[in-house]
This record gives sequence, C-alpha cells and structure tokens, in this order.
Amino acid sequence: MSTHYDCIVVGSGHAGCSAALAAVEAGCTSVLIVEKAPHDWVGGNGYFTAGAHRTVHGGLQDLLPIVRNVTPEQASKIDMDPYTVEDFIGDIKRLGQDKPDAKLVRSMVESSREAIEWLARIIDIPFILSFHRQAYEVNGRQKFWGGMALSTEDGGKGLIKAHMKALEKAGVEIWFESPAVRLRVEKGTITGLVVQTYGMELDLSASSVVLAAGGYESSSELRAKHLGSEWEKARVRGTPFNTGDGFAMAQAVGAKLVGDWAGCHSTCWDANAPADAGDRELSNQFTKSGYPLGIMVNIYGQRFVDEGQDFRNFTYAKFGRQILLQPEGCAFQVWGADMVPFLRKEEYGDEIVEKIVAGNMEELADKLLEKGLKDKECFLKTVRDYNAAVQNHRAEHPTLGWNPTIKDGLSTQSNTVALQLPKSNWALPIDQGPFLAVKVACGITFTFGGLAIDPDTAGVLSKETDTPIKGLFCTGEMVGGLFHNNYPGGSGLTAGAVFGRKAGGQAAKLAGKSVEYGVQEGLNAVGGGKKVI
Repeated sequence: MSTHYDCIVVGSGHAGCSAALAAVEAGCTSVLIVEKAPHDWVGGNGYFTAGAHRTVHGGLQDLLPIVRNVTPEQASKIDMDPYTVEDFIGDIKRLGQDKPDAKLVRSMVESSREAIEWLARIIDIPFILSFHRQAYEVNGRQKFWGGMALSTEDGGKGLIKAHMKALEKAGVEIWFESPAVRLRVEKGTITGLVVQTYGMELDLSASSVVLAAGGYESSSELRAKHLGSEWEKARVRGTPFNTGDGFAMAQAVGAKLVGDWAGCHSTCWDANAPADAGDRELSNQFTKSGYPLGIMVNIYGQRFVDEGQDFRNFTYAKFGRQILLQPEGCAFQVWGADMVPFLRKEEYGDEIVEKIVAGNMEELADKLLEKGLKDKECFLKTVRDYNAAVQNHRAEHPTLGWNPTIKDGLSTQSNTVALQLPKSNWALPIDQGPFLAVKVACGITFTFGGLAIDPDTAGVLSKETDTPIKGLFCTGEMVGGLFHNNYPGGSGLTAGAVFGRKAGGQAAKLAGKSVEYGVQEGLNAVGGGKKVI
C-alpha cells in the first residue's frame, strides 16, 4: 500500500472524479480518491441526479457532435436557441439576487463549454439531448426551453458508471470506507492527508489535496444550525454521507468560509420517499417537478407559490423550501386530465408515485382528507377561485395560447379578477376530470455555503491572508459563493467539472509533472502511456 501520491481527492462524486481524471490528464502518475462511503454508495450526490449539465452553447449544431440520441431526421425537427455566456451569468445572478461571486461565476460559465467537451471526448460521458426533461413538442417540433439541453444516458447512474470506467482506465485508486480525518500541514503548506481505513489512521503524503466531499445536507444537526430548526424534517435526496466533514478539516487549517450558509438546493420531493437518504434504484425519480402544469396547495387547501413564476428549472431548487415552511412540511400537487399527459413518466408513473385520482373535485377533496388535507372547503374554494381567475384572464386575452416552451402569459390576473397570489404563466383551468393529485415534501439536495476558492485555480483561500493555501484545492458542492438562495438547473454538475479540471491541472503542476494536451493526447493520457515532462 503506497503512502505517497501526487494528488489525493476526497470524495468519489462527479466533481471528485473530474478532479482525479484531470490530474492524470495533466501529468500526475499517482492519484488516489478516498471515499467515506462503502462501495455500494459510490458517486456521492452525482449518482442521484438526472445528469443535467447546463452549458454555454451555440445552438443545436454546436451540441449535436457530443450527444448520442439524435438521428439526422430528429435533428431536422428540433428548435434550440443558443445559450450565451451572458445568458448563463445573467441567470445565476438573477436567481441569486445578484449575490453570487461575480468572478467565480464568470470563471465557471466561460469554462463550461470546454468542460462539457472534455467530459464527452476524454472521459466518455454519454451525453444526450434531454427531450424528456427540457423539451415539449409544439406543432410537430421539439422545442427546448430554459437554456438547458444536456443530460446523460441513465441520468446520474450513467454519469457515475462512465466515471468509474474512466478512473479504472486511468489507473486511479479508490479507497472506500476510508474517511478523511485531517489535513497534514507544514509551514502553511498542505503536505497530505490522514485517513481512517481498516480500523486505523493512516498518514498519507501528497503534493496536493482536492476537497470534493459535498456539503452538510445529510446532517440534521448542521441543517438545523445553519438553515433553521424546520430543516430537520427535510428529506435527504442523495447520499447520507455528506455531513460537512470537509468543512471542518478545511477550517482546521485556516480555510475561509463564504457564500450562502443559510441557503440550499431543495425540491418538490415525494412525501413517501425515505427520510434520511436517497434510494439507489429510484434516485431522482422521487422528484416531482410537474407543478407548472397545475397548482400546489398546503394541507389547509391554500396555494403558497406562483407555480408559473418561471421555467421549472429556475424555480424547482427553491420550491422545496416553500413546501417545508408549510404546516407539517408537505403539500399536494393537483392537475386536471388535460395536463396529466404532459407529466414526466419517470416521476409520475404508476409504479413510481402514489396517485390520488377522482372523477370530480369533491371526490378528490374527500380522498385528500385521507392523505392529510385539513380543510376541504378551503381547498374547493381555492380551486374555484383559481378557475374563475383563469377564465376571466382568457376572456380578456382570447388570442393567447398555452405554450409550455415559453412564458406564455396565461395567468390568473385580469382587470376584473386578480388572485392575491398569481399564477403568472401556463394557467389553465383545472376543470376536466379525472383529476390527479400527489403528496409532496421537501427534498434537500445540497447546501450553498462553502469554501472560498481562487476562480482561476480552484485553490482554497486562507481566512487570514485571502490567498490560496498551497496544496489545497476544492470543487463541487464544497465551493462557496457560486449560488445564493436559488440556482439554474444543471449548473452544479457543470461547476463540479469546471473546478475539478482546474484543481487537477494545478495538482500536476505542484507535483512537478505538468503537461499540455490536446484532445487526442488527453484521450491517450487518461488511458495511460503519457509522456511526462
């Protein structure tokens, strides 16, 4: 068993794997990943995602060469607008109330397309166009919306499977059930890591350490401390092993904490899902993101969010919090028969979620009483008032048509009737049975507070000097300052790859083994046989 490595990465998720593979590509000859979880839980939170990657792109023709699920005939029937650097930056700033670190955001966004190309070409990540999540058929054409188009075959499962294959090919070691205990530091420089493995502490030396150990969302104690006591009730969407250990280690060597420590990514989650960890089989299928097609009400039958405020991938990461703040921390999503066909089968299939179905609204209300609804009359009034407001708006705007690929302006706000809480887009009456409802809760994905890093190198900054701590890098959900309060869907995986690549490249420089590669040379490097200079 070796005790010296060019680079040690803490965490086997997408970000950690990206850092390890980038280190090998850049010239490191001995790279180790240490993972707290057992092998059966490999992949961190990345495993539980839909594999969505948000990136700058020039439109359909830019992405076609890296995706695997589009035939020439299909391509001729796809509409996809370009997504520019300023679009991406603008979305992060807008959703984050202009509080994210501007330099960090720009660094991530400007490197996003190159990182996606690297993942596709060198790591062999199986990218696809996300027809099932990011497109609707309109007039016989697939129209992509919300700026995001990419996901991966078999979602996070396929993503992590591809990473494991690449790591094996590259000769990267992975130690499971080997939690990092503390960082080694000598004269302000990180010189290695102490890990616990086989029941003992093992002292490892390394030229650099990359922290990719996730946030603190799996710790009910830390959730209560930073997010509020109500967050003890949140369901953990992913790995149960993200308990903030990396932050404690980093703080012990003087690392600077930044960002939104009171914020997190939280979604509408199946109320019947496990509480303390994700399900390795169903994983992201517990997500319930069909609320823009209907309404959400709490147990007293009251709406509490504008379901049509923005595209789903701009609201889903904050609406979990709103559900958690409702009485008993749960809610019901409700649709009419006309919208049910548009619900994603992977989230709302018969074998996936408990469906509450009724032929009329009175019957649906009675059935919801059995599932926790407290006020039947209020629920029925909410639906009546909503339907009346929708009908009045449609009467005033007869030329507007429902279109889920744009903000179509179909709302509840007219000159004659306006709800106190609007539905701003995609508002159709819920008046066609059979009606469907599902019960949802809050699922926490990851936390936004983290470590301060150098935007160009991913080096962890010192609290005392505000300069990088030599030998210490960070990527993934441990990075602070990138998101605040909310975030554009698909940004997290992209950020993990971007800063993982930067960290891996810097690790090779510190090891004295840095090389420069083009795409083909990079392919050879990850597969072994590279020339070190």
